[in-house]
Amino acid sequence: MGNSKSGSLSKETLEELQLNTKFTEEELCSWYQSFLKECPSGRITRQQFQNIYAKFFPDSDPKAYAEHVFRSFDANSDGTLDFKEYITALHMTTAGKPNQKLEWAFSLYDVDGSGAISKNEVLEIVVAIFKMINPEDVKLLPDDENTPEKRAEKIWGFFGKKDDGKLTEEEFVEGTLANKEILRLIQFEPQKVKERLKEKEKNP
Repeated sequence: MGNSKSGSLSKETLEELQLNTKFTEEELCSWYQSFLKECPSGRITRQQFQNIYAKFFPDSDPKAYAEHVFRSFDANSDGTLDFKEYITALHMTTAGKPNQKLEWAFSLYDVDGSGAISKNEVLEIVVAIFKMINPEDVKLLPDDENTPEKRAEKIWGFFGKKDDGKLTEEEFVEGTLANKEILRLIQFEPQKVKERLKEKEKNP
């Protein structure tokens, strides 16, 4: 394995990332240099990851959500992300196939890592999502999803599970692929927020 503190990416890591993502060798090498500038140790800590998220969402409290995202990509549970885990996260959340994205979403909602999702875990992630939504945007949400409890109830209802039931990864992925409403509800991207981000791009 290549030394993570050296200026170049190991051949093995480069080949593996090219195989598993859509990124080119040029992109990966460029990102690696930027990664080392931000994190000279070659690893991102949970706190650094939360700070990156905070820059994207200055008007909200993304700490809880960022922590869950970090957990879902910390493959070896060592409390840091190396470059490979970081790029996998980037690929999964931006360019991944629908199935891949939903497999990641499952790991995000599977808070205790048990391999199944409970209704309480859905609520925990939805609470974290709501902390990132501007209060003014919350007012624009439909009545049956304008609180974390209501939204979690709506998501769980779509899957037809009892309150104390569990949702497997297969049920989660297949159910979400078959129902765009579930997909909309489990994501942090209300339409209003998308519009506000576009406005910021036009008028920085």
